[in-house]
Parts: sequence; structure tokens; C-alpha cells
Amino acid sequence: MNIAIMAHDSKKELMTQFCIAYCGILSRHTVYATGTTGKLVSEATGLEIQYFLSGAQGGDEQIAARIGYNEIDLLLMFRDPNGPEPHEPNEANLLRLCDVYNVPVATNIATAEALIHSLERGDLDWRDIVNPK
Repeated sequence: MNIAIMAHDSKKELMTQFCIAYCGILSRHTVYATGTTGKLVSEATGLEIQYFLSGAQGGDEQIAARIGYNEIDLLLMFRDPNGPEPHEPNEANLLRLCDVYNVPVATNIATAEALIHSLERGDLDWRDIVNPK
């Protein structure tokens, strides 16, 4: 599966810790990330990550485009609910596209853990039925 990860500045450390904890699962998939988040996670885990631009420079839109082409199967986007980001409207579009294309998305660590365990069990293979290639 193709997994995209991104995190607001205040959540980058949490994303890094999450990826360290689940590195074994993530290593069996293709991981994409916005620039800074990807660099931090890659350095901490040794995971091979495909980089997009940083979120503020258009990385959100690059991930959105991949979702539109059915090239992203899962999105982990750790958001800070207490502080609006300058590019927050782009994130609303990203969440809308996840709904349109049936892409599971986690915006917090609790949901991310539920999705990563589902991924490990093979429960997320339903996309092949819903969106055959």
C-alpha cells in the first residue's frame, strides 16, 4: 500500500515517535511524506521515504493529486486542533478528497494506531474491491 504522512509543526515529534513504533509495519509499504516530516521520520527510522514539497510549499496539493489518481491508499495527517495553519484550506480539500476516493485518514494518533493495526491484519484490502484498477 501507498501511505502518505504529514504533520503540523507541533505534531512532527509525535509523528516521528509513531513511525519509530510502527517502523516494522511501515517498512513493508511505500511511504510518501511532505518534506520536513519525511526528513525527520527518515532520519529517526531509516525508512525509505518518497518526498514531496513541505506542506506550506505545496506538499499538501501534491498528496491531494496522488489521492485523485488513486495512488495513495492511506493518509496519516497529524493535525494541531489548537492552532490554525496558514495552509489549512488546502487540508480541508485533502480531507474532502479522502472522502471522495474512500481513502482512510487519521488526523490523530489514536485513529492512526487503529488504522496501522488494521493494515497489519490486512483489513484495508477492501480498496481493491471498491476501486478496482
